[in-house]
Amino acid sequence: MTAAAFLFLSITVTVAVFDWLAVSIGNRILEYICKPLTMVALVGVALSLDPSSDTARLFLVIGLVLSLAGDVFLMLPSDLFVPGLASFLLAHLAYVVALAALGVGLGGVVTGAIVAAIAAAVVGRRIVAGAAAADTALRLPVIAYMGAISTMVMFAFGTGAVFAVIGALLFFVSDAVLGWTRFVGQFTQSRAVVIVTYHLGQIGLVLALI
Repeated sequence: MTAAAFLFLSITVTVAVFDWLAVSIGNRILEYICKPLTMVALVGVALSLDPSSDTARLFLVIGLVLSLAGDVFLMLPSDLFVPGLASFLLAHLAYVVALAALGVGLGGVVTGAIVAAIAAAVVGRRIVAGAAAADTALRLPVIAYMGAISTMVMFAFGTGAVFAVIGALLFFVSDAVLGWTRFVGQFTQSRAVVIVTYHLGQIGLVLALI
């Protein structure tokens, strides 16, 4: 890791912790500042690394920028869930290309597919049912999004890179909790769980470039 990348990573983690605190105590102003700033700093990490693949870095940065857009859509008071969902769907497709550029093996992809299938059966179907009950128009977009993030998890496993696998799984957990609390039921500190796993997942995906 380069010195610049380490500096940006330190900034990322510091700002992320402040964002986690903001979410935990319900400080919206601090959250509005720290949530997007965390992703901006993480883009700095990706751009400062000496990656094993320049193509992987390019598409990972595209995914980070799309994630930043999704963050902004989802944290605003107005209901911009669909634009946020679309932004993250495109982000996952960018991550799939980035992970593919790192090189994937069939065995890992199959393992990732099994993990994603189990998650879909246990949690995903409940989220889809809840989304359809809330608004039938959300059923297909939610299914499409689940397909995109599941593919990202499959390719992360396919790389065999520890950071990629951990990052993808944490991102998966974050979205599962977010979907569950939005369409199935709330639980204490669910927003904190979502943001912590989300940031750690994104960091893991970036560090997979090393």
